[in-house]
Amino acid sequence: MNWQAPHMHRTRQVNDAGKERSGPRLTLLAFLVLLLLLVAACTTDAEGNIVAPVVAPAPVDGTQPAMHRGVPVGFTAEGYPFRGDPNAPITIYEYSDYECPFCARHVIQTEPALLAGFAENGMVKFVFRDMPLSSIHPNALAAAIAAHCVGEQDIVLFWQMHDRIFRTQKEWAPREEALSFFAELAQELGADATQYGSCMANNGTQLTKVNDSLAEAQSLGFTGTPSFRFVFEETGEAFSFSGAQPYDMFSEWIGTIAAGRAPQGAAQAQQQQQQGGGGLPFWATAEGLKPDPDRPGFTLAGDMYKGSSDAPIVIVEFSDFQCPYCSQHALTTQPILDQEFVSRGEVMWVFKHFPIENIHPFAISASVAAECAAEQEAFWEFHHRLFADMAQWSRPDNTNYFMELAAEYELDTEAFATCMAGDASALAVQSDMQDGAPFVRGTPTFVVLSGGEGRLIPGALPADQFVAALSQMLAELSVTGNDD
Repeated sequence: MNWQAPHMHRTRQVNDAGKERSGPRLTLLAFLVLLLLLVAACTTDAEGNIVAPVVAPAPVDGTQPAMHRGVPVGFTAEGYPFRGDPNAPITIYEYSDYECPFCARHVIQTEPALLAGFAENGMVKFVFRDMPLSSIHPNALAAAIAAHCVGEQDIVLFWQMHDRIFRTQKEWAPREEALSFFAELAQELGADATQYGSCMANNGTQLTKVNDSLAEAQSLGFTGTPSFRFVFEETGEAFSFSGAQPYDMFSEWIGTIAAGRAPQGAAQAQQQQQQGGGGLPFWATAEGLKPDPDRPGFTLAGDMYKGSSDAPIVIVEFSDFQCPYCSQHALTTQPILDQEFVSRGEVMWVFKHFPIENIHPFAISASVAAECAAEQEAFWEFHHRLFADMAQWSRPDNTNYFMELAAEYELDTEAFATCMAGDASALAVQSDMQDGAPFVRGTPTFVVLSGGEGRLIPGALPADQFVAALSQMLAELSVTGNDD
């Protein structure tokens, strides 16, 4: 099968600094992945010539549109699949990644209600756009191309393939290569195997379509998936937000936009998306790093921290509770750094979640548990125990472990259980993943902020190297007078 480049198999890779990451499965993926600077707006680039994709012909006047699950379906003029009335007053563009667990949750849990409530009555047209984050989801690009190759045969087949890929995500995401799995899905749905195989082998048109979507997502400032752009067709006004938000938020935004008003929170969402294009993101700014007076232990950006907020150096750690190198750092290096720098007011330490689910399938549940502990001011206790007891909770039935740990630390177990079952903590984890997506290529990754600049330290450095690096930075700040 020709992907315009030789195949590569994904392997678990460890760099010299002790950093675990997931490598690409196809050289084609490397074509789309570019390591970006801290202020970059997207995790992949769209280099290459973008050409207009082949567009399926629109129905002749008087003909009935294709239907899928009671909703009209078709292709936009640009060739992108949609559901709903083509002339709906509101269009919602969804930028999504087939391997993203939060995208799958949106498709399975929220999307059916949105289609029933707003597509069936002609109020909203939903357009699907691809945004595969190949650096952390190495099978996502192949999934996107597979869906488009099925869609080349029939728009209803596209939506059937789209749904099946998301619903079977846990089956194909961990595979070294998922192409055979997608081929089986296409065959099960009744797609012509010869035509599908030809499309996958000669996928230039489909790749261009994905590139185009990625470029558009980048221009809009989206850094994570799923992300949504609401367009009020009458005026052309557009509003965006990111994350697998609950149905109620979609409903509120749709109703407000239909009434000709800006949704509550739209301005803040737009500002956060645009910050990546011209400066540090909010979580890395002086304002975002201030302590939240209403939530002890949290910054105003919503991240857990320890140390003095007046420290001359801030270190933001992106970590994964199931990553052995993150555990190594937390249990052996972090105590030394806490003693040498954090306790002395020289470093403020901030923690952000970055669970890599395709190699650490239980990391997200641990992150959610830590967030719920943070709501009761017990984050750092949980943080230490989760790393120390990794083998005990790295299993499907880990809820009992988290509940027992909550009881051990004398937390309100009823409130903890409610938090674990709710959406807020999962959304907080997802927000951290979106924050790190532009530059995190593995865990742990550290963002060092001092003197108005940001530096990356990828990997679990030995304690002596970390101590030496921070000591040198403090000495430089003292000389330049930037430590006040």
